[in-house]
Amino acid sequence: MKLAVIGTGYVGLVSGVCFTLNGNHVICVDKDEEKINKLNRMESPIYEPGIEALIDVNLREGRLSFSSDLSDSVRRSDIVILAVGTPSLPNGEADLQYIEGAAAEVGRAMEGYKIIMTKSTVPVGTNEKIRKMIASHTTHPFDIISAPEFLREGSAISDTLHPDRIVIGLDNPDLEPVMRKLHQGFTENVFVTDIRSAEMIKYASNAFLATKISFINEIANICEKVGADVTEVAQGMGMDRRIGSSFLQAGIGYGGSCFPKDTNALIQIAGNVDYEFKLLESVVEVNKGQRFMIISKLHESLGSLRGAVIGIWGLAFKPNTDDVREAPAREIVEALVAEGAIVKLFDPIAADNFRKQYDHPQLRWCSLPEEAAKDSDAVCLLTDWSLFKDIDLHKLAQSMRKQILIDGRNLYTKEQIEGTGLEYHSVGRPQMGGLSGYSQSVAGAV
Repeated sequence: MKLAVIGTGYVGLVSGVCFTLNGNHVICVDKDEEKINKLNRMESPIYEPGIEALIDVNLREGRLSFSSDLSDSVRRSDIVILAVGTPSLPNGEADLQYIEGAAAEVGRAMEGYKIIMTKSTVPVGTNEKIRKMIASHTTHPFDIISAPEFLREGSAISDTLHPDRIVIGLDNPDLEPVMRKLHQGFTENVFVTDIRSAEMIKYASNAFLATKISFINEIANICEKVGADVTEVAQGMGMDRRIGSSFLQAGIGYGGSCFPKDTNALIQIAGNVDYEFKLLESVVEVNKGQRFMIISKLHESLGSLRGAVIGIWGLAFKPNTDDVREAPAREIVEALVAEGAIVKLFDPIAADNFRKQYDHPQLRWCSLPEEAAKDSDAVCLLTDWSLFKDIDLHKLAQSMRKQILIDGRNLYTKEQIEGTGLEYHSVGRPQMGGLSGYSQSVAGAV
């Protein structure tokens, strides 16, 4: 089949590249000429392990191309996939201007029957609006399909090629065989439903995973006060098949382009139909407060932070990505600057993206984790990049002015810490550190 994928962000680029692997011919479309030129040079505009190798192979074999000409790409394709961004508006609702604009352009470009498939995350009812918008710009027939994505940054290729399930929302049952053929080889677990339910499945899934994260972080905070180990608690919980072990890793909370945006959007969706989603509102509130646990632990160890030198390890919201959208590191660093600390930052991939969003005279940008730690009063690990696990903690302690390590991702084991001389504090593991928990009053004051 011939596909046009509108948008070359994480969803569009990864989906487009992966669809070539089962024999389809794909044109990835973006208005950004610089991005298209970069892709044609086989350079990915996003950091995603393995993506450039797949771009290289499929460009050379002629199954993949990149273009800024949406109209021509639509005319040459059987299926048009909408994968543009739907960022949050100030009130939390999804901003639909980009997908609505793309839909209008698709309608104007159509010269025959097309299948329009939405992979962007959109509120319930959006595909019906897209249908009306396209119909207002063309007399040609078309069908609408909702096919939400469930990929994770850092493992997006594997998630696309080997998903737990594929969700297809449609109102024309004749399209089910076409959709199964399009996803052939990915998984046999294809769930076909109506369009509105497919739209809701995406939001409900992300909201539930965010709820698991906030829940285990609340449990971690209790563990610190009662002397239990949250890693042991999570392991014991996860052995129950009704619960499962995924997303039960305590830390400083979720971030990124999906969970914060989608939880807020679902709260707004509920509000628009006069329903207060109290549980999800609490999930968001817990997540916002969890990151300030880092600041509270620093206060308990150092007292005032004015003039303190704090090393930061990790700026991306998770490892194996350069994405800093809604990363906990942003608010933590801003809070440290506001309290007068000198902040030394290191991230192996995301530092440039972070610096574009936020810079300050009190920030020092480092090219190595050891540089960020040298002569620091404390080091705070915010992203669990694998390279941090291999650092010699004995040498680290010797290089620091004060030997305080706050592990916001529970990366290190007790065996790694013992004998290093570090005052080590993690999340929900009080037997590995000297802090009794953090003060809500301190967190609220930051």
